[in-house]
Amino acid sequence: MSRLTILGNNIKIYRKAKGITQEKLAEMVSLSREYIIRVEMGHKRISLKKLFEIADALEVECSKLINFK
Repeated sequence: MSRLTILGNNIKIYRKAKGITQEKLAEMVSLSREYIIRVEMGHKRISLKKLFEIADALEVECSKLINFK
């Protein structure tokens, strides 16, 4: 599995654990729902700035999102 896929899956896991929809997360970080979908599928690279914003929105340490183990 690629690192982008793992990152996307980790975002999805934490998003669902918080009960946040893709649409709500997108709204929280000023992105489109389609962008969030592509990130979660591992099809979109994201900037560190957006990764930090997503981590903040999900109230999770960024290191948990990039845990590739």
